Amino acid sequence: MDCLFWYIFMLLNKNNLENALLNDAKPSEFFEKLRFNDDFKVIYPELFSLIGLHQNPKFHAEGDVWNHTMLVIDAAVSFREKVSFPLGFMLSALVHDFGKAVCTEEINGVIHSYDHESKGLPLIEDFLKRLHYSDDTIKYVLNMALLHMKPNTIAVNNSSIKASNRMFNESIAPLDLIYLGAADCLGQIPVGNAEKNIAFLKERLEIYNKIMSRPYVTAEDLQAAGYIDSEILSETMEYADKLRLSNVPIESAQKQCIAYARSLKKNLEKSLH
Repeated sequence: MDCLFWYIFMLLNKNNLENALLNDAKPSEFFEKLRFNDDFKVIYPELFSLIGLHQNPKFHAEGDVWNHTMLVIDAAVSFREKVSFPLGFMLSALVHDFGKAVCTEEINGVIHSYDHESKGLPLIEDFLKRLHYSDDTIKYVLNMALLHMKPNTIAVNNSSIKASNRMFNESIAPLDLIYLGAADCLGQIPVGNAEKNIAFLKERLEIYNKIMSRPYVTAEDLQAAGYIDSEILSETMEYADKLRLSNVPIESAQKQCIAYARSLKKNLEKSLH
């Protein structure tokens, strides 16, 4: 295909894909038909690689990664109108497990896909760029895919507030991430308790939002007090952010930041002599 024809060809496929993700009650029906198209492997090699890709049957009795992905995008439909970015959300549901194609292995008779959420990012980026998505869309989807395992893990393990705060702080769209986790949970057999996880995580999101709305230690405060200079500013503020996510009160955090800055400065001075 020449470049112009290929561009038009991909644009038409992109439009059809978006229409299914944004308007169909069961987007999986579109993709199940598409998989038998002669051009499927050429247009969507990342999706093609999910067909027949085995998963641990203990957690994924639904079958291969393709089956799981189809269940996830259908489950995601119920959250489609609740998220901040419906197209980005549905694309995230579609691509979230691309990494399993490059890291699935059998160890002592057990199938694992360690770090698939991070190892899939280059594949996801290639997929989205080939379909000419905007930088903002790509940024959103990559962020969602990277974090998609965390919501259910935190909810099931009843992890600390500090852990959920860190997750929300990393997320571009925390509420969307909660719903992506729920769709992922609903897309596997046995099905997890998605409603319980959503309720738990929404409570945690409220806590996070309250913490982030309160006044907190700023670089200007510390610089004005004369306790911090440019060489140690960045590292001190990283420390301040960690204290904030741990819900340390501002008065205590300011004292700890000053002590931390003094320690950094002392170490810096030592290294220069």
